[in-house]
Amino acid sequence: MQNFKEQKWLTTGNPGIVFENTPVGRMKKEIWDASEEEIDKILEDYGIPAPSELGKPGAYIQTTPRAQQIEKRRNNDIVFVPIGCTENHGLHANSGLDTFQVSMVLEGVRRYTAKQGHECNLAFPPLLYGGHPYHHIGMPGTVIMPEEVVKETLIYTMLGLWNDGYRKIIFVNNHGHSWMIESAIHEFCKRYQLPGIFRNVEWHRSVREFFIPVEEHEDSLDTHFVHADEAETSCAKLLFPEMIDMSAAQEAWPTSYLFRDQFDTSVESYRRPSRWSEGEGHNAIERRGTPEGVVGNPKLATARKAKRPIAATLKYLTLIHDEIRRELPPGTVPPVEMTTLRTAEELAPFLKEPLSEGWKSVDELPRIGIFERL
Repeated sequence: MQNFKEQKWLTTGNPGIVFENTPVGRMKKEIWDASEEEIDKILEDYGIPAPSELGKPGAYIQTTPRAQQIEKRRNNDIVFVPIGCTENHGLHANSGLDTFQVSMVLEGVRRYTAKQGHECNLAFPPLLYGGHPYHHIGMPGTVIMPEEVVKETLIYTMLGLWNDGYRKIIFVNNHGHSWMIESAIHEFCKRYQLPGIFRNVEWHRSVREFFIPVEEHEDSLDTHFVHADEAETSCAKLLFPEMIDMSAAQEAWPTSYLFRDQFDTSVESYRRPSRWSEGEGHNAIERRGTPEGVVGNPKLATARKAKRPIAATLKYLTLIHDEIRRELPPGTVPPVEMTTLRTAEELAPFLKEPLSEGWKSVDELPRIGIFERL
């Protein structure tokens, strides 16, 4: 048996892929070493694949009778919020691909935690039309919201959920506007100074090792993850194949002018100096360089290639969920006076269960600090 205590890093057959000897790294190593049969069993445990539950009674906060939802929240006050967009993903794919991918992954987490007796909460996607990087400008099928609209939508989503007793809010992102989500979280905290767990998780990037082509796995992708390509299309074919038309798939690659080896791709799988979002001008904009709406070769996509990455992200999101629940049981938050400039006495009425005796709404919250908004 492997002695994890004596190792700092867990190696693989690929010299470029190692896992830190932590709960996350050990989980990833288990997925890495799993047989395809074991991967199928993990997916089965989460009910993947399954039809979209966006309209299923009881699946989301917004589709559950309030009396039942209150009982769910009392048992588990963690809420996952899927973040997608409307974006051209090529002629072969649906423009709501990002929204359906992330929501259907989270629906698997909901089903799994329900079987464990502590069903997590899902909120409707607040960004059906998201923010976008500059290089998507002018693309038909891509609906670009201003950055301030994206940020304010997320800030007030957080405020409304917090006011209803959901003080552990996890955004799970499936699209290239992560800096807007991060900015919204920080602005929310500066503006309101409320205790809780607030986090953005880019699910692809969180399990990036499984989106890297390797010889070790027969079910591996053949190309690095970019956009509307082999990787994204494989995930879509596993999760919602009826929304994909492979007969219309086209291959396209970017036009670069400089820094070809300095900017990384979508999940930073090359570990290059700069993230893809840290500059513009060195590549052609999408409308001019890749008007197909694709960067890569979706023709290589199969549902089989998505199974291991999807299994990894399901396990990772569950690990996040379980750690929060273990360290902060329902109804509790991190120490008020260690995580805000407010006092525990001041916030006591706001931390009560909504509509219970003595409870106060965030609309009664005194504003403090230089980020106070009147």
